[in-house]
Amino acid sequence: MTIRRTWIGLTYIVFTLLLIIPLIEIFTGSWADGWSGFAEGLTRKQSIHALQMTASIVVVVTAINTVFGVMLALYLVRAEWMGARLKRLLNSIVDLPFAVSPVIGGLMIVLLLGPNTVIGAFFEDAGFKVVYALPGMILASLFVTFPLMVREVLPVLQEIGAQQEEAASTLGAYSWYTFWKVTWPSIRWGVIYGVVLTVARTLGEFGAVLVVSGNIMNKTQTATTLVYQDVENFNVVEANGVALVLAVFSVGLLLLMEWAKKRKEVH
Repeated sequence: MTIRRTWIGLTYIVFTLLLIIPLIEIFTGSWADGWSGFAEGLTRKQSIHALQMTASIVVVVTAINTVFGVMLALYLVRAEWMGARLKRLLNSIVDLPFAVSPVIGGLMIVLLLGPNTVIGAFFEDAGFKVVYALPGMILASLFVTFPLMVREVLPVLQEIGAQQEEAASTLGAYSWYTFWKVTWPSIRWGVIYGVVLTVARTLGEFGAVLVVSGNIMNKTQTATTLVYQDVENFNVVEANGVALVLAVFSVGLLLLMEWAKKRKEVH
């Protein structure tokens, strides 16, 4: 019992040092100049633009991840036309962002679609800029978040099996009807978890986005890169204010996750 209490105590200490104290410091730092300083930091032109840019990326990335993540999970579990080797290869590719640094992921996008590359130059000649613009930032965020939805939905599909779906197909149900009436009720909580994780990860992404965006003020800045720039320029109060907004959203997402888990247990 003594060893167990010691480990529990150490866990609380580490939790406090790594999470609670930094959050308190961010909160107090954002209010160092009072309400006026906090409000001014958030209503700056660059802050409003960065938060709007972050929100836009979150919406687009979450929508794409939800659709294609669920689709890929279905293919990896249900598609009989895919051989075992192809499925193993796709599984490995899905996990690639977990093994590669986000900075390297951003660099890969720049090397492939940058303005000095053949593909990037082609898109720019067509009037569609990828790198150092919103599309590149979305691609970078997709790269680091894509595995989250797949890894939440895939084990649920494996657990429920395909018997009910096969029965619905035998009775003449169309694929879409089978999905919405049979598959979706079983995987919806996994999808909710995947959405929450995707939103949280996109909100906090820094490395890949910094590389592909160029961190251009009022053009390609997100909330995280703005915080980085403010810290570099010793605008500590403004940095803490924007960081506090991100922290509040993150805590809200965690509470949403806990609520979703309780709802799942009830049902």
